[in-house]
Amino acid sequence: MKTVVVSAGLSSPSSTRLLADRLAAATLRHVDAEPRVIELRDLATEIAQHLVTGFPPARLAAALDAVASADGLIAVTPVFAASYSGLFKSFFDLIDKDALTGKPVLLGATGGTARHSLVTEHAMRPLFTHLRALVVPTAVYAASEDWGRQGLAQRISRAGAELARFMAPAAGRAAPDVDTAAAIAPRSSTGAVTSVDPADGFAPVPFEQRLAALQAGLTA
Repeated sequence: MKTVVVSAGLSSPSSTRLLADRLAAATLRHVDAEPRVIELRDLATEIAQHLVTGFPPARLAAALDAVASADGLIAVTPVFAASYSGLFKSFFDLIDKDALTGKPVLLGATGGTARHSLVTEHAMRPLFTHLRALVVPTAVYAASEDWGRQGLAQRISRAGAELARFMAPAAGRAAPDVDTAAAIAPRSSTGAVTSVDPADGFAPVPFEQRLAALQAGLTA
């Protein structure tokens, strides 16, 4: 299996690249995959040439092929003007429209302040949903003050486990993420989880059963 990491960081060293590396390490703790990192700053000229000419130079073509053939993708960008960077968007504008269909993708972003923490949800997730990628539930945003805090490490660990699980759902290499299943599980009218058994994993509840429980609650 192959895990491709796309980092749009512009500086060196880069907090964006640091987050990308930690997300990759968290993923590879759960799945046996060959990692490859693509630094977009090294391809900036080729990306501009492709946008103008319509033909990718060799290095850019190899990067696009790597993304298309990956079993799992980690995409990380710095926040510019409350959204992803222009370089990040330009690269994914060049991806074939079907290349990411059904591909598991883990999103990450870095910024100087926590005020932009929803950039993964209002900008990145819609972009990859448009590309028909399978975006994992947990996206990781790291503000400057987050580095070194336990909360960031926990989010990275959780996101990596989710991506590994999406990459190899049938192989059973990653442990079920009960926390995520519980977070998205159907709930009763009282808010109680109705379909997750921590011992057995996710188990759907028949609609008739849920409807009967709702009606019983309304008539009580």
